[in-house]
Amino acid sequence: MTKTALITGSGQNIGKSIALALARSGFDIILNGSRQREPLEHLQNQIHAMGQNADIAMADIGDPEALKAIINQITSRSGGSGGIDVLVNNAAIRPQAGFLNMLDADWERVMNVNYGAALTLCRAFLPGMIDKGWGRIINFSGMNSQRGYAGSSAVAVSKHAMWGLTKALAMEFASNGITANIISPGIFPPDNLSESDQSTKDRFAALAQSNPSQRLGQPDHIAEMIVYLVSENGSYVNGQMLQINGGAVNQF
Repeated sequence: MTKTALITGSGQNIGKSIALALARSGFDIILNGSRQREPLEHLQNQIHAMGQNADIAMADIGDPEALKAIINQITSRSGGSGGIDVLVNNAAIRPQAGFLNMLDADWERVMNVNYGAALTLCRAFLPGMIDKGWGRIINFSGMNSQRGYAGSSAVAVSKHAMWGLTKALAMEFASNGITANIISPGIFPPDNLSESDQSTKDRFAALAQSNPSQRLGQPDHIAEMIVYLVSENGSYVNGQMLQINGGAVNQF
């Protein structure tokens, strides 16, 4: 039976590459975005052309009611059989604000999108994975949570929470055939970098030169890692933080 993967924030950049890579590997895909449906429809058509099914679950996952609605949509789609086999919690926001200047509502928003949604989705879909005796959860951290950067305290806190969640899930559900791992990306240029202004291009060029590898990452570097993690060969990788950053951060 074909397995199904849900990737949050899958309309562009890393999320898009993950969706395409998993579809090429034989997974049906549930795409998620919060604002623009057209890129998701284009991606859906690409996945259909590969011979895989792709559904769209539009929602701002930082809105608990909207999140509940797509959980119900996915559960109904599967006939109540557990919903999904692979959960990739990719969506995140990264606002910049000083620790003392950030409003409580903005802190709450970051925590809801970057951590709370993943927590809710795990609680919703883990029972189905347990019933099947198989599941994969892929979370995302980042260099913010490992180094700490001025003006990014809320992001760092939310991503540390994701690391704690990942370790706890890995320990609790390994005996059920479920693995949980977390990826910490380095600097990855956006899909539309070629269309950006020169100052943005110069900034990314400088970031590439400051990396030990003298280059930036490409979304497929992460997507292919996830393909491995969800494969049977990746079944013994559990509770790990996988750093894909060219050596920019090499410890945690």
